[in-house]
Amino acid sequence: MTNRKPDYWLLTSTILLILIGAMMVYSASAIFALEKYHDPFYFFKKEILFCTLGFLLLFITQRVDYHRYWKLVYPLMFITAFFCILVAIPGIGVKVGGARRWISVLGFTFQPSEMVKIALILFMAYSLTKKREKMENFSIGVLPHIIVAGGMMALIVLQKDLGTVVTLAFVMMVLLYVGGTKVSYLAGAILLFLIAFVILIMVEPYRMMRFLAYLDPWKHLADTGFQVIQSFMGFNQGGIWGAGLGQGRQKLFYLPAAHTDFILSVVGEELGLFGVLTILALFAILIIRGFRASICAPDLFGTYLALGITALFVVQSFINFGVVMGLLPTKGLPLPFISYGGTSILVMSVCVGVLLNVSSQAGTGLSGKG
Repeated sequence: MTNRKPDYWLLTSTILLILIGAMMVYSASAIFALEKYHDPFYFFKKEILFCTLGFLLLFITQRVDYHRYWKLVYPLMFITAFFCILVAIPGIGVKVGGARRWISVLGFTFQPSEMVKIALILFMAYSLTKKREKMENFSIGVLPHIIVAGGMMALIVLQKDLGTVVTLAFVMMVLLYVGGTKVSYLAGAILLFLIAFVILIMVEPYRMMRFLAYLDPWKHLADTGFQVIQSFMGFNQGGIWGAGLGQGRQKLFYLPAAHTDFILSVVGEELGLFGVLTILALFAILIIRGFRASICAPDLFGTYLALGITALFVVQSFINFGVVMGLLPTKGLPLPFISYGGTSILVMSVCVGVLLNVSSQAGTGLSGKG
C-alpha cells in the first residue's frame, strides 16, 4: 500500500455527483412520498443513509490495496450468484413492477444484479491477468470468460433486467479486446450476443412494445410511450436555466419513476440544460480519471480492474442518458449516484474506492499479481 495522495479530481467529482443525487432525489420524490407514505422525506432519509454508507465504503476501499481482491474473486462470484438465485424464490425475492430483482432484509431491499457488476469485473481482471499469454487461444482465452459471464447474465435475464445484461456484455467485450482476444473471436461473440438480445426482445411482449414506442413514442402515448414523452416535456419546460429546484411539474404524478431511472428529466426541468451539462461534465471527469488510473496502473491486474470499472460508468451513464432523452429504448437502468437506489450507490461507491486505490499506486512499480 502506498501513501500517495488520492486523485482529488476523481474524488471531488464523485462527491459532487452523490450530493447532487441526494438533492434531486428529495426534489423528485417528496410529493410522491407524501402521497404514498405520508412522509415527504421517506425516500430522502433512505437516500441519505445509503449515501453515508457509500461514503464510508468509498473511503475504506480507497485504503485497501486492490491486490487483496485477488483472493476474493471466486468467493465473491459464488456469493453474488447465490443471491441472484435467491431472488427467484418466492418469499425471499421481492417483486416490483412485474420484475423480481430484489431481496428484502430488515425493511431494506437490495439488488443482487448490482453486485454482479463488480464481481464480474474482478473476475475478468483476475482471469485476463493470469491468461495474458494465452488470450489468442479460443478455448483458454475466450470460451471460459463467455461461459462464466453468460451464466451470470442468464441469472439476470431471469430477473427481467435486460439493461444490466447489456451493461455487463459491453464491459466484458471491452476487457476481452484490451486483453488481447482476436478480433474474429470477439466479432463472433458480439454476433451471438446480438442474436440472443433480439430473441429476448421478441419473446417478451413488453420489450417489443418498448422498442416500438422507441421508434414512435407519440403513437404509443397511452401506454409504453407515455414515460419518454413526459421526459421530453420536462426537458422542454426546463430550457437553459430550469424552472428552479423543486419547481418542476412533471414529477407531480406525470413522470413515472421520477426519482429513479428518469431522474435526469427532473434535473433538466428544474436545473435546465445547465444542470444536465454539469452532471455530464462530472461524469466526464470521473471517466477520464478512471481511464488515467487504468493507463498508469502498476500492473495488468490494476489496468484491467480500473478499465472495467470505468467502462461500467461509461455504458451505464450513456444508456441512462440515451433512454431519458429518447435516443435508446426504455431500460430500467439507474444513473450512477443520481438515481435513487441503495444497492447502486453502495456498489458504485466501492467501484470509485477501488479506482482511487489503483490511481494512488500509479508509478510505484509494484509487480502485483501476474
